Amino acid sequence: MLWHARATGGNTVARRTAIEWTEVTWNPTTGCDQVSTGCDNCYALTLAKRLKAMGAEKYQVDGDPRTSGPGFGLTLHPSALRQPYSWRTPQVVFVNSMSDLFHARVPMSFVHDVFKVIADTPQHTYQILTKRSTRLRKIADRLAWPSNLWMGVSIENEAALYRTDDLRSIPAAVKFLSCEPLVGPLPGLDLTGLDWVIAGGESGPSHRAIKPEWVRDIRDICIASQVPFFFKQWGGRTPKAGGRLLDDRIWDETPMPIHPPQSGPGAATA
Repeated sequence: MLWHARATGGNTVARRTAIEWTEVTWNPTTGCDQVSTGCDNCYALTLAKRLKAMGAEKYQVDGDPRTSGPGFGLTLHPSALRQPYSWRTPQVVFVNSMSDLFHARVPMSFVHDVFKVIADTPQHTYQILTKRSTRLRKIADRLAWPSNLWMGVSIENEAALYRTDDLRSIPAAVKFLSCEPLVGPLPGLDLTGLDWVIAGGESGPSHRAIKPEWVRDIRDICIASQVPFFFKQWGGRTPKAGGRLLDDRIWDETPMPIHPPQSGPGAATA
């Protein structure tokens, strides 16, 4: 059965995010390095530069200028590990919106620490995305996989399709693809063993155009495979510029019920 997400809300403790398929973000690490074409116009790199200039404590470490940038050096934040324990109502949590937990410089011990927090807080649902699926596959058997953890990989074009095979090999309760920014078609996309697909176009001043047939192909494969499909955006100069309609409807299917979020004040987090 396909379910529909309501991705608005939060509470007075956890901070909201504008990302349509989740509720809040949690960044026990920040910073990253470009590894594929999907990173070319990284929103997080741009945001980190701005946050550094504003004096944000988490974003004062610079990364390698060839692959990273100001405020975007890979940095661990052990103090952030305490945050989910204090959230008073269940949340859907995107882990490391400003980093990649499977970056080579994130110690195995710290990955274990993050997974322990997830296991200790089963009232929350956690979503992790990585482009580093090779490391994910190599260390998966050294991790205890909580049932409230959804694991995903980013797939931006045909060259990144190998990440789906890496994802299939791990024992996560929910496995999903984020085809965003979608910068090319995905011929031969195989959803065997996968539970959810998100797709979306790139946004920002240098955004690359997305073709409707790329999105329709993914949607049609999802329908044929009975895999929920979530279309996040067409993209453009701003994330909302092109809207979310695909063939006159909004596609916001999710792999299982997501609790209605609690009302209350909040703000986008980083």
